[in-house]
Amino acid sequence: MALQFHNTLTRRVEPFAPLDPDGRIVKIYTCGPTVYNHAHIGNFRAYVFEDLLQRHLEYRGFTVERVMNLTDVDDKTIRGAREKGVPLADFTAPFKEAFFQDLETLRIKPARAFPCATDAEHVARMIAMIEKLVAGNHAYQAEDKSVYFRIASFSDYGRLAHLNLEELRPSGRIHSDEYEKESVGDFALWKAHDEADGDVKWESPWGPGRPGWHIECSAMATALLGNRLDIHCGGVDNIFPHHEAEIAQTECCTGEKFVNFWMHCAHLMVDGRKMAKSFGNFYTLRDLIDKGWRGREVRYVLLSAHYRLPLNFTFDGLAGARSALQRLDEWRRRLAELASAPGTGEPFPAGDEDKFGAALDDDLNVSAALGSLFDLVRETNRAMDGGELSPARVRGLLDYWERINSILRLEEESSEIPAEIAALLEERNAARAAKDWARSDVLRDELLARGWVAKDTKEGTKLTRSIT
Repeated sequence: MALQFHNTLTRRVEPFAPLDPDGRIVKIYTCGPTVYNHAHIGNFRAYVFEDLLQRHLEYRGFTVERVMNLTDVDDKTIRGAREKGVPLADFTAPFKEAFFQDLETLRIKPARAFPCATDAEHVARMIAMIEKLVAGNHAYQAEDKSVYFRIASFSDYGRLAHLNLEELRPSGRIHSDEYEKESVGDFALWKAHDEADGDVKWESPWGPGRPGWHIECSAMATALLGNRLDIHCGGVDNIFPHHEAEIAQTECCTGEKFVNFWMHCAHLMVDGRKMAKSFGNFYTLRDLIDKGWRGREVRYVLLSAHYRLPLNFTFDGLAGARSALQRLDEWRRRLAELASAPGTGEPFPAGDEDKFGAALDDDLNVSAALGSLFDLVRETNRAMDGGELSPARVRGLLDYWERINSILRLEEESSEIPAEIAALLEERNAARAAKDWARSDVLRDELLARGWVAKDTKEGTKLTRSIT
């Protein structure tokens, strides 16, 4: 099957080919976090989907140039800095650092660049783009001194979200505004300075102020990737107004089609409900790590459902991820033990279809891809039980796993067993050696209470994390 993705713009699954004349380079822009707090697992659902997309494109031989922005100036960041009584940059810095740490925990590949909305060169580009839009009669300065994009000047406005432009036209003054806009849908390109913004401001032809959210992404995307992108990603909540606005302002500036493929992931829910602090089901990645879950377990859950389907996040799901990963770990260990004999590997799949890759070719059908992987695990475990796999075949399977795992990134973590757990295991081994079975059972239960399962085998006691 040819590589194909669902395009939000057309609402169809379409064959994918990059704009690059040589057909090798794929340019992707992904909307990153607003750094006023730690990113939550709903945010990371989108970032894991985008990581899966990039890794699969690379699996198919493409070179991916991806940019992810950091929104470090908006109402939320300014409010947070004001409440803390610190400069905006000092307020956002720890959240930026925490975000990069969380990306590493979830094994998300870093983007080629992480531009910030407050970077001087990008603010200058935003101002230049707004000037061009004003000169082209696509934007105007309103009574409040802010500059707005005139949506009536762009006939395709609403196409991405399938909106009727007429429904956005007001009659008279908009009640919720202190000034009159030409249309309720007109959006801010430049926000005039407000006393509540404190010292967060830049000089512009329209007076002091700050850029609007939408123009930030257009300026950074075109500055770093050019006027035309292969793919632009985000969550479904970004479709309108953010991505709709990006299309309008960018294409009015460049005169070119901005993006070939728009790809959006569905919402994440927790226990069947919208995630909200008021429901008590709001989690950051750090909350889950503090509860004893591992980054790869969270990653498994976040990538295991198709990106266009809502994902219901549960702790039972995390337990299932832990169980599935232990099954993969044990399979990998068995293969490694059998592959110790010298010699070369037998290519795998040998003449067979790469079912894992083919599933991802079909709009990142990760459910089918994981299904094919676990079918392989079951079949090869059965073959190993019967002594039917040669070392060469095993080495070919290990090589295939490494290729698959370049996308999944689900390998065992390298961190050692905590010292206190190792001490309990050593004490239990001593009790077993002394045939003090009662003490051995007490220590086994203590290990289990701390999240570790002690399994006694002919080769000795194996310690694994418990599923629950």
